[in-house]
Amino acid sequence: MFGWFGFTGVSGGVQPALEVIHRRTAQAGNRRPLLFVHGAYAGAWCWDEHFMPFLAELGHDCHALSLRGHGESGGRESVHAHSLADYVNDLRRIVETLPVEPVLVGHSMGGMVIQKYLEDHAAAAAILMAPVPPSGLGGSVFRLMTSEPMLFGQISLFNLGGKELADMNTAARAVFSAGLDSARLQRYAERMQTESQRALFDMTFGALPQRWRMNVPPMLVMGADDDALFSPEMMQSTAEAYRADLVMIPDMAHAMMLEPHWRRAADLLASWLEAQPAARA
Repeated sequence: MFGWFGFTGVSGGVQPALEVIHRRTAQAGNRRPLLFVHGAYAGAWCWDEHFMPFLAELGHDCHALSLRGHGESGGRESVHAHSLADYVNDLRRIVETLPVEPVLVGHSMGGMVIQKYLEDHAAAAAILMAPVPPSGLGGSVFRLMTSEPMLFGQISLFNLGGKELADMNTAARAVFSAGLDSARLQRYAERMQTESQRALFDMTFGALPQRWRMNVPPMLVMGADDDALFSPEMMQSTAEAYRADLVMIPDMAHAMMLEPHWRRAADLLASWLEAQPAARA
């Protein structure tokens, strides 16, 4: 099921309509809904491939939004002007449509959006999957430039000129493991898109999380041992910053929800939720 939400902002302008994908559970219970926030270059679709059907079967109502300029949301024509604050506003808008406070689940850039959201808003619980660390993208950029310069170059070409300029097979190594079959890789690559240059700047220098402002809820940080973007040390430092639980998943690349062994990550996420009183309404 898909939904679109259009809102008038406090400035009087009309905010972009946002795509939201829903998977309702057939089970009765008191589990809180899950609200998924995708990473850079992606959209809500990445959650609906495996995670949302699986978690709905376990009793969670699942919702995934496409941030402005992504997926079927509005704002694609001005994608490079969208700020991290805009994305936080998108998340707030959708949280306010839900009947109870959800558990927030964010991947990569989506994890950073949640960190910034928590500066001014509460959440029942939060799960950050391979998140941009609170120190920002600078460490990842340096890591790629020094250890994977070809990969860094292809990612840059993709963001500046799209699929026409980049070697997508090389760029895909940033997020997928070699075990992903070529048909799925091609299908996922076709759905990837340009990311906002302004948001990338915000996540590097301009708008890093202010820990002192945050009321951190119960939190899980999930890292992938084979992540080309964020090292295990970065995941460790993120968990320490928020006094969060940490789990590292072996033989897993960055895009955990789309990996061949996605079920490992989904099972760990579900087990953590089951143990959290805050994940029950």
